Amino acid sequence: MGSGEGIRRNQALICAPLMADTVDQMVDLMHKAKSKGADIVEIRLDHLKIFNPRSDIEIMIKVCPLPTLFTYRPIWEGGQYAGDEKSRFEALQLAMELGADHIDIELKAAHEFNNFLHGNKPGKCKVIISSHNYASTPPIEDLGNLVARIQAAGADIIKFATTALDITDVARVFQITVHSQVPIIAMVMGERGLMSRILCPKFGGYLTFGSLEAGQVSAPGQPTIEELVNLYNFRLLEPDTKVFGIIGNPVSHSKSPKLYNEAFKSVGFNGVYLHLLVDDVPKFFRTYSSMDFTGFSVTIPHKEAALACCDEVDPVAKSIGAVNCVVRRPDGKLFGCNTDYVGAISSIEDGLLGLQNGSTGTGSPLARKLFVVIGAGGAGKALAYGAKEKGARVLIANRTYDRARELADLVGGQALSLAELDNFRPEKGMILANTTSIGMHPKVNETPISKEALANYMLVFDAVYTPKITRLLREAAESGAQIVTGVDMFIGQAYEQYERFTGLPAPKEQFKKIMEN
Repeated sequence: MGSGEGIRRNQALICAPLMADTVDQMVDLMHKAKSKGADIVEIRLDHLKIFNPRSDIEIMIKVCPLPTLFTYRPIWEGGQYAGDEKSRFEALQLAMELGADHIDIELKAAHEFNNFLHGNKPGKCKVIISSHNYASTPPIEDLGNLVARIQAAGADIIKFATTALDITDVARVFQITVHSQVPIIAMVMGERGLMSRILCPKFGGYLTFGSLEAGQVSAPGQPTIEELVNLYNFRLLEPDTKVFGIIGNPVSHSKSPKLYNEAFKSVGFNGVYLHLLVDDVPKFFRTYSSMDFTGFSVTIPHKEAALACCDEVDPVAKSIGAVNCVVRRPDGKLFGCNTDYVGAISSIEDGLLGLQNGSTGTGSPLARKLFVVIGAGGAGKALAYGAKEKGARVLIANRTYDRARELADLVGGQALSLAELDNFRPEKGMILANTTSIGMHPKVNETPISKEALANYMLVFDAVYTPKITRLLREAAESGAQIVTGVDMFIGQAYEQYERFTGLPAPKEQFKKIMEN
């Protein structure tokens, strides 16, 4: 059973573009496309190195296990074909006569192609008339005029692709798609346009393109079929699906979509979670202001900018000066909070409870403990506030003492330079939290503190989660301390975001299992 089978809540098709040198290779790719879960294949005739139109097209239509779309793209529209138009038109006409389900002809050539056909169009074959803009996404009026011209040229299906210079460009394309009276394929190319390809079923698109393998794309920013079906749950998307996502730059490395989409699917929650490559945060929130866009995780470098866009901010997040979670309330207002510190603090508390066999009496196991934070950046600030809120005594250690002092004054704690930390041993049973990138891949041999100094700590936490066990954590465990990993913090902060996004209890065991894989 192909991975694309199972429950379907929409009619949008996944089309696999096939690019190969020979017909035999094309045929192999057709079967591969079917096994991956594609609904239709685009046969790119312009990629064939040797091509005998009559026999080759006949073979490909006869043996193809899926419906077909034939495209013979010329160089002037971003393809490979460099020959004369008459030969190209003859090949497309032949495909129509031999039983192709769709052919694609460019808007620039549509009038000439219609004249060439003399009105002899086989009934079964749908004509897609296409336009590609590799430079930008025009204003909404220009897009509306483009669609009208494509329709007037006799298109059964309208297709246009533009290029995203900013993620907000995609909103104009959604506006056109959702109001189209004719079947429409509308995509925005590039990483900033990814949302246009995934949300095609939500906004009523006819099909989206999914490549067979990562990197083997027919246009920039194309996801794989595997990602569409299994990462983004493409088959389950419908007009009232709520949109969530992670706002950052860079953002493609984030594991959050895997975590949330798998959880949404398992409980039947009608939402999808995307990678959102954002350059301008205020512009993003102004543009995507409808109730469709419901909740956002925020990562580097946008946590401070996102706070300024919120109508209401949780007091702790306000003190920290950063939000990592923004939720759109039913009245449309944006509420921001910081679950970074919640994730870290709750995983540290869980670690301490493990040491105390679960008995805390009342209050937090952090109460009255000396809590040493390494780093005075956003994450350091979040942990310092979180620990303070739980009744811990806080000390900040930072490479530059002045930054440490500044944060210590804010939270009412002590300050040290990082160099002094090795000799700081006032008591046993302290807690250490590294919030810097020291020890992160590829510099895995670095550590912020000597192994000898670790003997005085009962628990050591590291926000770095690549690798999961850093040198700091390895040496802490060898010194007899309880350790808490950055993965635990990542999962912990996701629990609260999931509950804020969905109103449902977080599937904690499932989150752990996903992250282990």
